[in-house]
Amino acid sequence: MKMIGKIPVWGDPVDESALKQIENCARTADAAALMADHHKGYAVPIGGVVAYEDRISPSGVGFDIACGNKAVRLDIPAAEVKKHIKKIMDDIWNEIAFGLGRKNNLRVDHELFDDPAWNLEAVKPLKKMAQEQLGTVGSGNHFVDVLEDEQERIWIGVHFGSRGLGHKTATYFLKAGGAKDGMDVDPLVLKANSALGEAYLACMTLAGRYAYAGRDWVCNQVAGILGARIVEEVHNHHNFAWREKHGGRDLWVIRKGATPAFPGQRGFVGGSMGDNSVILEGVDTPEARRALFSTVHGAGRVMSRTAAAGKRDRRTGKILSPGAVTREMMTAWLRERGIELRGAGTDESPHCYKRLPEVLAQHGDTIRVIHVLKPLGVAMAGADEFDPYKD
Repeated sequence: MKMIGKIPVWGDPVDESALKQIENCARTADAAALMADHHKGYAVPIGGVVAYEDRISPSGVGFDIACGNKAVRLDIPAAEVKKHIKKIMDDIWNEIAFGLGRKNNLRVDHELFDDPAWNLEAVKPLKKMAQEQLGTVGSGNHFVDVLEDEQERIWIGVHFGSRGLGHKTATYFLKAGGAKDGMDVDPLVLKANSALGEAYLACMTLAGRYAYAGRDWVCNQVAGILGARIVEEVHNHHNFAWREKHGGRDLWVIRKGATPAFPGQRGFVGGSMGDNSVILEGVDTPEARRALFSTVHGAGRVMSRTAAAGKRDRRTGKILSPGAVTREMMTAWLRERGIELRGAGTDESPHCYKRLPEVLAQHGDTIRVIHVLKPLGVAMAGADEFDPYKD
């Protein structure tokens, strides 16, 4: 960890574009920090933590409100899963909906749809869409993984957020608050007790319930595919705002692509599709307090999506410029490690990401790794899916 001005920054090398963004955010914040998996985002960098005493930032939470990770341990032996991994991944691919704007083939009823927050102007027209999309995974870096820990136990790991509900809700409030378009702009900051701020917090909380319900449903479905019971679970948002106490002050702590890691609090952090993931927990140290008890949410990109996959004409699909990563390169990486892949584009290849152990090591004694999870199968949306907001 290094201090750049008053901002604690993890990671080496430091992404200058992300640093510039967090420095801009810190001008109006009460505290800020930058995690080791940081990279440039919309107004606020991915891996950025920004805290306010009496204000809230829709830019900080981002477009994918309540994006997060869930991991569940199952009561099925790893040997049994490995024997049938091809069929298991086929079943996951066929039964879970992946992709932008997809509807769930199954109707999912949930008590969250009785929440009075659905009467708020921002989300009232979105309820039907949200009901149809609950339990779908989306595109970009969102996934469903089958994993094995060091004790030969099986885990399911998922990563996605509040789908169209979150994106359209964020868009509504950014427009209503007068946010500027573009990446390198000032973040929108609202008074938490203003009418718009209170409405945003209510809608953000609703989107958080929705994301949790979706990840719960997918994990339960995959457990059913495997004919197993869930015996342990770890669940966290990483695009959200929480009211927390730090240094004797009550603050709205906004984590954009950062995992809460209070002492003893567990989190599931995924590597790239071809690397191990981890279950970790927070530790109470001076450095952890400087991070506002936050840590990474993944490995962090080292290559942009366009650089990896190339540029295509969105109308015709014609390749305008080739990418640095080929399908053959990606599949060779996974084949060497015995990983069964369904879907995914080269912009999600392991070549595009840092190595997670190195990123975690940069957070030193702020966290403790409890389990290392090796991927057996990975399912992600197909290469032709387009999503403008993949954070």
